[in-house]
Parts: sequence; structure tokens; C-alpha cells
Amino acid sequence: MNKQQLYPCLKNLQSKGIVNATIEFPARFSAVPFETVIDFFIKAKMEEARLIQQSKERILSDWQSIAIGEMEETSAKFTVLKGRSTIYSKIQLMMQETKNQISTITTIPSLIQAEQRDIFDTTFSHPSKSKILFRFLVELSDQNIHAMKNLLKETAEAKFNVEGRNPDLGLTLFPQMLVRDEDEALFFVNPRTETSIIKHDDVCLWTNCKTLVQAFIALFEELWQNSTNIQEKIFEIETGKPTPKTCVIGDAEIAKKKYNKAMQLAKEEILIMTSSEGLVEFWANSPQANEWTEKGVVVKIMAPIVNENLEAARQLSKLCSVKHAPLNSLSTTIIDGKHLFQFKTSTPEKQPLGGSLHFKNTLYTNNLEYVQKTKAMLTEQWKNARPPDAENLKSIYPALRSVACYPGAIRGPEPHGTFHPLPPDPAKKSEYPVIEIVDDDPLGKLTEQDVLNLIVNAQKNPSKSNLWRFYASQAIAIIHPPDFFDLPPMLIRVNHVEKHSTLGAEDVIIINLWLETPNGPAYVPVAALVDSPKTQASCKASLAAALPASQNVRLAKKDELQIRVHGNTLFAGWTVPIPLLPSRYVLPPACMLIEGYGDVKTAAYTITNPWGGRIIAKQNSFDAFVTFMHPSSKYSGPGTDGLFVRDFIADVSPYLFKEHPPTLEHNVMEKRKP
Repeated sequence: MNKQQLYPCLKNLQSKGIVNATIEFPARFSAVPFETVIDFFIKAKMEEARLIQQSKERILSDWQSIAIGEMEETSAKFTVLKGRSTIYSKIQLMMQETKNQISTITTIPSLIQAEQRDIFDTTFSHPSKSKILFRFLVELSDQNIHAMKNLLKETAEAKFNVEGRNPDLGLTLFPQMLVRDEDEALFFVNPRTETSIIKHDDVCLWTNCKTLVQAFIALFEELWQNSTNIQEKIFEIETGKPTPKTCVIGDAEIAKKKYNKAMQLAKEEILIMTSSEGLVEFWANSPQANEWTEKGVVVKIMAPIVNENLEAARQLSKLCSVKHAPLNSLSTTIIDGKHLFQFKTSTPEKQPLGGSLHFKNTLYTNNLEYVQKTKAMLTEQWKNARPPDAENLKSIYPALRSVACYPGAIRGPEPHGTFHPLPPDPAKKSEYPVIEIVDDDPLGKLTEQDVLNLIVNAQKNPSKSNLWRFYASQAIAIIHPPDFFDLPPMLIRVNHVEKHSTLGAEDVIIINLWLETPNGPAYVPVAALVDSPKTQASCKASLAAALPASQNVRLAKKDELQIRVHGNTLFAGWTVPIPLLPSRYVLPPACMLIEGYGDVKTAAYTITNPWGGRIIAKQNSFDAFVTFMHPSSKYSGPGTDGLFVRDFIADVSPYLFKEHPPTLEHNVMEKRKP
């Protein structure tokens, strides 16, 4: 370093007490011992705290003399909390404001971390602690049982009202969340694991939207009812004594033989929860399924439905009932309501149902009470689950490109999808201009890292000044609501545009309903929710020919719409009801998780329209699971119904969204360059 850089640095360090200097010239600088620096900093901070404490009354008095009365804020809000310190400060504040109850889905490492940060001390010293109930759901194991016992001992000594439970059957928990009374909730975007703690770069969402808080409470209560008291679980782990007629079969071959024999003797019903690969393995054993059909045995299978096992699910549906289940549900089989097998594999997605390793440490029980309780849980899940639907994203739009940014209605099944407005006479299709999509990477040379590099080196404007540049994340989800939703099937498109785009940041949600049109049923755009007046104007322009959505672009206030991307997960939530056209439909406040899975799909393509508009795009995308949290229900969709475009970069001609006559066809045709 030259002197002009060095001496200011040394002087700065000297002013902080980290460096000493002699009075001679030239001066000699030396570092203060580390122990001395630490002591100095501690004393300085303690002195600052003492001075603030002494001045507290004067500061408050001065503040009250100038404070302006705050207006009561009643609207629902979203707040994004980033970083461990910020998140724990919010949790501590929620603890202090608790009147009745705190409910949390968490992990034991997170509870220990909270204790180390004195979060529980806030509650222990609460003046109404005897009236406050702290409930937590965690997964207990041999590795963390000691830590759990210490924590329970501490809460007992503090005479704090604590109740803990362990989910039965390793029931898949929601990502970590915390709900205070019925007033507010914290929700972590990143997935929860057994060893999860709150990290310095974690992100969570806070909301006081009553409908969303009620949805989180309902989810917690459902899990709570299907869980075991933590003390009973501790006793079971410590003693190793299984309940009557219950055992863990360590030998995989013995467990497999017992399982196959019980399946062969089935007389009435077989209820199976398995993995996506387990479903394929079950299909491979379909001759046995034929035998059950001939014997009149009812077979019900739940598994994660993904594109890779969709064909197996369709074929099995001809012999038995198949429905979608969320990922990571513990593989379980119940036979005739009398025998229960539970497969305790740590990687259910990697172990096929027929593999011997899958049967290692299998839990078996014929304890009627336990079997019936488990059956009731799975039956309830079966009622709310959906069979694989013929109308998934690939059937509607096989190429799965640009749908999130395309404004029109989608009608399937078609070879390449058909967009609004549809031609009045399909026989005259060739007479109408078309909007084309050209594959810019037919040989598949573009890589995931290539797209990421373009985003890392982001520029607001491309080399051609007449183009706009967009950096975004997008999601598409098909939702087939249960009957009590009173809504037709929906296709929801989400756009989260980053601030370094040419037009700045914007969030857009476009909702399509499956409606009858003069040309047959189609997913028709009926509403859009945006986060700024500028976005509202541009969205109306892009939807100009997409009725009725162009007349129903609604502006959300600052805290009424939230779209967040974390890893391969996108969260979208809104705290206001969204009227849908036809007017009898209303989408209430809700939130949606799009969770990407499998291998990344990289694509490059160009869209052109007859009016000179063009979009040149590159993207990294994933197939995705859809979770839709409605105030009265939690909907889990198969992995065939969602698409998550995590990384999207595009150069767009402003003429792309130019208004066009409503008689022109928007038939998207896949073409390849020579």
C-alpha cells in the first residue's frame, strides 16, 4: 500500500484503540494485544449502556414532548425479515407481547439456539407467564433427546407452561413457523430439516393478515392432534420397549417376507403411502394388483406424482386408486385395518419399494388402537388428495416456455397450446398471423451456469438501446380446488422482476380460470394483482386483448402482496381478496409455495409477433410441486402441475405487447432454426 492509503488506515485504527503509535518521527505503529482490545471494547460498550440508562427518563420526556400521535393501522401487512439477529429480535418482541399462546413448528437445535440467545428468559420473566401456553412441535430422536430433557427441566423450574409433541409417523412438518395468539405469524421460506437452526442469512416472512394467521393455526392444530406427547416419546426412546404387539424388524429380508405375506393375505383394503420411485416399483408388480382386483380388495396408493412416474400412475389407476401426496411423507402400508408397516428409511425417494434396504428397521404393529389412529390420519389425507389429472402443464403447453410472461388464455390439450384470442374459424387458421417461438439452442449447448453468469453480470440495458432487459423469476401453477373452495380450476402465473431490470422491480400475479368460451373451455385470464401504478399500467397494456383480465388489473398496497424467491422455492402471498370475473368468484387472501425439484432445464428461445415485437430469452427452470394455502384448507398439487423458472433473463421489444385486433390467432408454434 502507498502512504496515502496506509496512514489514514493506521490513524483510524489508532483512534479506535486498536493500534499504538510513538511520538517520534517517523512514527512507529504497533498492534495492541488482542485481549486488551477486547477489554477496551467491552468497557466502552458498558459505558455507552450506562450513559443511555442514566439518560433514559430525560430522553423519554423529550420524545413525548415532540411525539405526534400515531394513527391506528388496521390493514394487513407483510414484512420480510433478513438475518439471524433481526429474526430473533422479532421473535423476542412477539414473546413479550403474547397474551395467551405461542405455537411453533421448529427443531430442537433451533430451540437450543433460542435458549442461548435468552429468548426464553423474556418469557420466563413475563408478568403473565402462568397464563401463557407455549406449544411446540419437534421431531425427537436418540441424538437430541438429552438436549430436549434439559430444556424441559429448565422450563419446569421456571414454572412456565410448556407443552411439546412429536409428530406421529414422522409426519412431514411445515417449514419452521411461529404464531402468536391469533394476531401474527412468522414463516420461514427455506425448508425445515431435523438439524435446522436460524442462520445469519436466513429469510422469513412476518404477517398480521388474520386469514393467513388462521390458516397457519389450522395447520398447526391438525399436526398437533396427530402427534405424541413429548414425555411419552422420550420414555419410548429411552426404554426401547415397543408398545404391545409392536416391533421394529431390523433384518430387511425378514421384514420383506412378513410384508409380502401380509399383502398376499389381504382380504378387504390396502392403504399405501409410498415414494415416487416406490410407485414405479409397485407398477412393476402390477400382476399382484390384478390378483387383488379379482379378490375384490380395494387398493389405495398415495405417492408424490411427478413427470417421471406419471405414466405409472395412469396405468395403475386402471387397477386401483392412485392419488398425489406431498414429498417426504413416511412410507406406510395398512392392510385390512389390522396390520401396519412403516418403513424407517432416511432417504425414501432413493429406495424403491421392492428393495431389501427399504425394509431395514421396518416398524410393524397390529396394535388396533395405533393402526386405527394411523388409518384415520391417512384416510383424511386421502380425502384431500388429488388423483393425477390429465390436464397438467405439459398437456396444455408441452414446450413449457414463456407461459409465465404470455398474457393470453390457454386451451388444452393442443399440440403446442392455443392462446386468446382464438380464431373464429379453425379451418382458416393459415389466414391469420401467428406468434412464433423459435428454439435458439436446438443442440442443448447452453448450460445453467451460462444463464447465471448473464444474471451476475447484469446490465439494465442490452447493447441494442431499443430493447428492454428483464431479470426475473417466474412460476406457473395449475390448481384443481376441492369442491368446497367454490372455484373452478385455476392457472396462476407469477412474475417477480428484479430491480436491476430496465423498468425496475415489479411483482405480478395473473389468475386464469377454466371457463367456457365460444371455442370451448380454456384457462382464461380473469384478474391480475400488481404492486405499483407503473406495473398496473404496463400490465393493462400487455393484457389489452386478454379479456376480462385487462379490465381487472388491481393495485395492491405496499404490504398486501409479497413474492419471495429462496433457492428453488418461490413464495407468493396476498392479504386482500381478489375479485375474479365472472363476478361471482372471489379469491380470498391466500399464499402459495412453488417448490422446484429434479434436474434444472436450461432453454433459450425467441418469440416474435407480426407487429415487430420480439423477446429473446434464456432461463433455468424446474418442474415444481404446488402448495396452495387457502384460509379453509391446505392444497397440495402434484409435481406435474407446477413450473418454477428460477433464473430468467430477456431482452424485450416494447412492441411485443402492442395492442392487436381481437380476431388474430395466437397459436404458438415450435420451430427450430436450420
